[in-house]
Amino acid sequence: MSDVAGAVAVLRRIAFLLERTQASPYRSEAFRGAAGTVERTPADRVRALAKAGALTDLPAVGARTAEVVDRVLRGADVPYLEELEAAYRDATASPGDPAAAALREALRGDLHAHTEASDGATSIQEMVLAAFEVGHEYLAITDHSPRLTVANGLSAPRLRAQVEQIATLNAAIEPFTVLTGIECDVLDDGALDQDPELLDRLDVVVASVHSKLRMPRAEMTRRMVAAVSNPLTDVLGHCTGRRLTGRQRPPSEFDPHAVFEACAEHGVAVEINCRPDRLDPPDELLAIAVEAGCVFTIDTDAHAPGQLDWQAVGCAKAAAHGIPADRVVTTYPVERLREWTRGARGA
Repeated sequence: MSDVAGAVAVLRRIAFLLERTQASPYRSEAFRGAAGTVERTPADRVRALAKAGALTDLPAVGARTAEVVDRVLRGADVPYLEELEAAYRDATASPGDPAAAALREALRGDLHAHTEASDGATSIQEMVLAAFEVGHEYLAITDHSPRLTVANGLSAPRLRAQVEQIATLNAAIEPFTVLTGIECDVLDDGALDQDPELLDRLDVVVASVHSKLRMPRAEMTRRMVAAVSNPLTDVLGHCTGRRLTGRQRPPSEFDPHAVFEACAEHGVAVEINCRPDRLDPPDELLAIAVEAGCVFTIDTDAHAPGQLDWQAVGCAKAAAHGIPADRVVTTYPVERLREWTRGARGA
C-alpha cells in the first residue's frame, strides 16, 4: 500500500468509527469526502501539496483531514485515529453472553442496507468496503421504493439500473456477493410498492411499513398479514416502526400473533433491526415471534458504512430469546440464502 493509499485508508477508517458511534454525520462525511478526493487525485500531486502545506487546496479537504493526510505521509502517528480506536476497543472489549458472541461469529451478511441512491450516505462501493471490514461474505442493497419520496425511493427504471450496476460490481469482487434488493413500502392495503415482475428478479425483498403508522389495530393487522402473505416478500422489516431516540415515535399497534403466524406460515423472516433508534421488535413481540416458529434475520438497516458494525446488539437480543443460529437466515451461506428466497417464490 502506498503512502497516499494509506492516507485514504486512514480517512475511511476514521469515518467508519464515527459512523459506528453515531457521531454527527457531518463529521463522518467530512472524512469520507476527503478520502474520495485524495483517492481521485494523482499521488504525486497529493505529496506535493502536502510538502507545500497546501492540502486544503483540494476540494472537500479541510484543516483536520489535511492534518491526517500529512501525518500519514510523514509516517507519523494519527492521534485522532488512535483515540477513536481506543474508544472502539473499550466498547467491544466485554465478552458478553457467549451465545450472543457465537451468533455474531456465525453471521455471514446483512440483508438491509441503504446507499446514496435513496437516503444512505455513500455509494454501493463504500458500503461493500465496510462489509469486507466487518467480516461479511455478502450484503444486500435495499434502497427504498418509489412511494417513499422523502427518502428518494427508486423508481422501476432506477432500480433496474442498480441491478445492472450490482451485476457489474459482483464480477469484480468475487467471492464477496452484493445481493440485489429493496426495502419495499407496504401500501395501505398490504400491496408492495414496486412492479411485481421486478421484485421477482431481486435476491431479497424487505417489506416495511413507513406510512400511516397510527392506523387502527385491526386495519394494520390486515395490512401486515397481506404483505407477508405475498410470495415476493422475504423479510418483514422493523415491524413496529417505533423510534426510541431523537424524534421519538411509539410502536404501531397490530395483532402480533396473527402477523407472526403469517410470517411462519409463508416463510418470511422477522427482522431483528439493530439500529439503536429502533431495536425492533420489542422484546415482548420478539418472544411471540419465537413462539410462532418464525425464522429471523439480524440486520443493521445501515445508512452509512460504519453502521454495518451494529449487529452485535441484534445478536444479544436473539440470544436472550434463545434463538439458535439455524433460525437466523443471515447465518446461511449465500447460495443457501438465495435458495431460501427463491423457494418462497416457488421458483
